[in-house]
Amino acid sequence: MSDAQGQSWPAIVARDLVKEYKTAGGVLSSARQRGPAAVDGVSLTVARGETFGLIGPDGAGKTTLTRVLLGLLARTAGESRVFGYDSMTEPYAIRERVGYIAQRFALPADMTVMENLRFFADVQGVGRADQRRRIPELLEFAGLTKFTKLLAGRLSGGMKKKLALACSLIHEPQLVLLDEPTLGIDPVSRREFWSLLGNLRAEKGLTIFVCTPYMDEAERCNRVGLLYNGRLVTCDTPAVIKQAAPGHLLEFTPSDFVPAQRLVAGLAGVLELQTYGMMLHAFVDDPLARRPQIEAALTAQGIFCIGIREIEPRMEEAFISLITREARKGI
Repeated sequence: MSDAQGQSWPAIVARDLVKEYKTAGGVLSSARQRGPAAVDGVSLTVARGETFGLIGPDGAGKTTLTRVLLGLLARTAGESRVFGYDSMTEPYAIRERVGYIAQRFALPADMTVMENLRFFADVQGVGRADQRRRIPELLEFAGLTKFTKLLAGRLSGGMKKKLALACSLIHEPQLVLLDEPTLGIDPVSRREFWSLLGNLRAEKGLTIFVCTPYMDEAERCNRVGLLYNGRLVTCDTPAVIKQAAPGHLLEFTPSDFVPAQRLVAGLAGVLELQTYGMMLHAFVDDPLARRPQIEAALTAQGIFCIGIREIEPRMEEAFISLITREARKGI
């Protein structure tokens, strides 16, 4: 396929995509059979220039889907393309156009920041003239200009992530695919990393596909897909997904947590109950009617209800609600 032909394609296309693994007995196992993490009939499209977030619990199939899209794993059925290139038959054309940070991406710890950038540039076939232009730009972009001689193993967690991002950009890809890139780093470093991603999208029109366990990061995306047991449960904007939470949300802290949890869950008009630290989140049909009802029921049992108020559901509440409903379907 020529680049001109590829321009007519979205960044990512998956149609009825399936990835099955063989069990110890040699039998194919899919997500429906509760086997190893698999992709089970996923269809999605990611537009050029979009920031797309993929969320889901551990074992949902996020990493498997990512690797199939890149051609690192063979698909069992369906279609998977990146910029129009088939994941199975044209993986090298895809890798020329994609920057990838794997979940367990490891920089050579005994190499300096500069040596790492040169190493990954050589791996990607970037010539010396282009390296002289791109490396200083990436060092400035990632805030690493003053640390070129520091060993990668001596960098903080946040700086390692920035260096990994810079290395993934050395060949000027059109798409950056990130598998839980901020896992295990502090909130300030996460915020800085996402600021870099935002700048990339704004300045270079880059497409960003990110798997993340953090709901606040998912809210930064243009669209979010929720994967569960290998299936795409929903795919929409964060605003629409948050509307999937049932009813209205009341938040409060009971003085006696476990008895309050059991009591409130059984009250009329309580559609769903979630825990949030030592607080309870009760989804109700009518907050004006149910708030005094909850307070009265708890008071009758000698339980104080502290700071009850109505709040807007966030991605986290919507995520838990959707996963809970999907889990019940499998019972």
